[in-house]
Amino acid sequence: MPTIEKFAHARTASAWLVERARIFRLARQGHRMPAMAQQLQLTTVTVRTWLKRFHAAGLTALTDTPRSGRPTPSTPQQVAAVIATSLTPPEHLGLPFASWTLERLV
Repeated sequence: MPTIEKFAHARTASAWLVERARIFRLARQGHRMPAMAQQLQLTTVTVRTWLKRFHAAGLTALTDTPRSGRPTPSTPQQVAAVIATSLTPPEHLGLPFASWTLERLV
């Protein structure tokens, strides 16, 4: 599967994607689970989990499934605005202080 090979050697893909692709590549090469876990510095539980997902879903197992729980309280635009503000010196915004604190950003 060239897609798995591409992701297993990727330098710009996310770390979790590369890790999962490496698990699948090693499994395809015939490595046993404990050897894969040791080589990738993962637990056997992690390797087993991703192999089960791969056998059940194929390449779609590379992606994360939606997680339960509370949704994020901020939109990506709000997070971007806070980051942009925190990277701007306060005096450039006409504020009477020289550095940001959490309280000042709130």
